[in-house]
Amino acid sequence: MTGKRPLVVLFDLGGVLLSSTQTLFRTLEKTVGLPGDFFQKVIQHGGSDGPFSKGMTGQIGLSQLVADFEDDCKKFSSTFNIPLPENFSLSENFVRTMAKSDLSVPFLKAAMLLKKNGFRIAVLTNNWIDDTPSRHQTGFVFCLLRKYFDKVIESCRLGLQKPDPKIYEYALRELNVTPEEVIYLDDIGAYLKPAQKMGMTTILVKEADSALKQLQDLTGVQLLDQEEYLPSACEPQDVAHGYVKIKPDTELHFVEMGSGPVICLCHGFPESWFSWRFQIPALADAGFRVIALQMKGYGDSVGPPDTEAYSQEEICKDLVIFLDKMSIVQATFIGHDWGGATVWNMALFYPERVKAVAGINTPYTPSKAGVDFVKTMEAIPIFDYQFYFQELGVAEAELEKDIIRTLKIVIRSSRKEDKIEGPSLSTAGVRKRGGLFVGLPEDPPPSSLLPEPVLQYYVQQYQKSGFRGPLNWYRNMERNWSWGVSAKGRKITVPALMVTAGKDKVLRPGMSKHMENWIPQLTRGHIEDCGHFTQIERPAALNKILIEWLEDVHKNASLQTTAKL
Repeated sequence: MTGKRPLVVLFDLGGVLLSSTQTLFRTLEKTVGLPGDFFQKVIQHGGSDGPFSKGMTGQIGLSQLVADFEDDCKKFSSTFNIPLPENFSLSENFVRTMAKSDLSVPFLKAAMLLKKNGFRIAVLTNNWIDDTPSRHQTGFVFCLLRKYFDKVIESCRLGLQKPDPKIYEYALRELNVTPEEVIYLDDIGAYLKPAQKMGMTTILVKEADSALKQLQDLTGVQLLDQEEYLPSACEPQDVAHGYVKIKPDTELHFVEMGSGPVICLCHGFPESWFSWRFQIPALADAGFRVIALQMKGYGDSVGPPDTEAYSQEEICKDLVIFLDKMSIVQATFIGHDWGGATVWNMALFYPERVKAVAGINTPYTPSKAGVDFVKTMEAIPIFDYQFYFQELGVAEAELEKDIIRTLKIVIRSSRKEDKIEGPSLSTAGVRKRGGLFVGLPEDPPPSSLLPEPVLQYYVQQYQKSGFRGPLNWYRNMERNWSWGVSAKGRKITVPALMVTAGKDKVLRPGMSKHMENWIPQLTRGHIEDCGHFTQIERPAALNKILIEWLEDVHKNASLQTTAKL
């Protein structure tokens, strides 16, 4: 390479990000009983006027390509006396074999890591226009690629194909880079030669680990042996935002991504829909329509100042109206912290609207008649902060005084680097010391969970809503308990998931101990090295648990499970 630092990493699709066409051809040859390399010989014999060349340059669609290629196979067989199987038919087998092509998670993860480290990533591919009955699968792949990659350059849209140097020149213009600033990966050596002549650094991909090792050495970015991959996060400007008027004084804001069975994500305190930023793309990529709610009273989700409007009964009624107005018959509800309490109540009181339910950190605890819930809570020191929150205006004043300080103190991970020197935040003894943050730094160190752009988005949200609505969720202890008692004896019968975090100091794993008694279809997940804010502290681990469970719950649905980023 020259002295110029690479700025762009250019990936081929088939053979790098997807299974190679050559591998698929070999599979197809075995399926229909043909000698090895038969299809490659037919393609070479057809040359630039053959169906594959016409397909790659967009002159014909895939349906016509397959039909014409089948005719070419028959002509080639007759000319060179190579017998074809009886009743030889390519169309059905071709489409079925191509559908088995799977996205390469190692290369996709490498691309995302490069992007996080300042590289631009792009795709340059020879491909066709898919007009076959299974075209939705191609649509899914390109939707995914365009969401994450800076550019996706397709031969069939340009009338050019590799190894024509003009397609590489076009890519350089589109990316606004010189050849010396590009690293290009392809599994076909003939496609790399023109790029090399121009001055690009190239990697011939034969095996994933060795190619990724070369890419790692060239970029200086650790791509192999990652302990845990940080999933891609969505940004506020990259998602669709919506608003639903629930009643005259209540409007819910939400963001939406993906298509398929509906997943409703419900955040807790003091959070935002943005707390699910690592889950939204991953669940959408796995084949779900993801709706991340901004809960009532937070940010752009407007609610009245009245305390009783934030009881669990009222919150759940609001969510049913939300489903009605969105024409959603059923959804899978996933909730964290207060959102966890809400989703358990949705499953208990409105099971007909709940496909399945998952609590992150928050266990389900049934209400029992005759129990003084307030006294029970007061006897548990770690819940003292909730009693500090009861008096209107007191906690609001402390939390709103310096919103940046509030968020940086509260939203922290369990990792050593996030520990504040000196006294740490304690939820016990809050009333006695006169406030939640008494004795803590006025200018706390940054939190690894709140990079500056994320912190600023949270701040903007709380500047809009203040803390009155969010704190009102805590001011319905007796109402919530009484409502729960009205369902005594009932069980949660929908499929359910409980994910516990080993280092959550308030919602401890032991609190979920007897949930199976009340939830017969309970699945469990546990992340040991994780504190309270599971979605953002251990997003990859949580995504894996959620997607595996969701795929099982929706196993009869048609899901895109090729990319679990």
